[in-house]
Amino acid sequence: MAVRAATGTRVLGMDTLARLQRARLTGGRPADPLHRLPVPDGMSAPLGCDAVAMPSVLGQQVLPRLPRVGCIYADATHWWYMVPADSDYAMEWPAPSRYATGAVVPDALDAPGAPGLIHRPDDTVPYTPPIPLYLALCRLTGTTPSWSRPVSA
Repeated sequence: MAVRAATGTRVLGMDTLARLQRARLTGGRPADPLHRLPVPDGMSAPLGCDAVAMPSVLGQQVLPRLPRVGCIYADATHWWYMVPADSDYAMEWPAPSRYATGAVVPDALDAPGAPGLIHRPDDTVPYTPPIPLYLALCRLTGTTPSWSRPVSA
């Protein structure tokens, strides 16, 4: 939603700013997709879908630390937790995890075979809550959450 200020200057909404930032970071081109993780039949994704990828060992360690688990996809080397779109806004996901905009599994994470669904929640929403997922990843990787880091002047 855009509104006009009293001066006639266009004010941009948060959705527009996030979209412009993504275009700037990717050079305006979408990533070369290998696969887009599908939303399972019978489920709806009203907030859009992104995914957080991590090595499978780390994905298994995160699982019991979450209050709710959405759809999880896996191949031989990585797990992808489905999260609402723009769950990377103002968060730096800790390495070795990677944020996949649009739930696209990029070539960089290529492994033999397409990722398959290994967990589906009982309800109709495919999301893992991003903040508990982020905090669990920070704890397991020994990373201080971005909002807890000291700010320098």
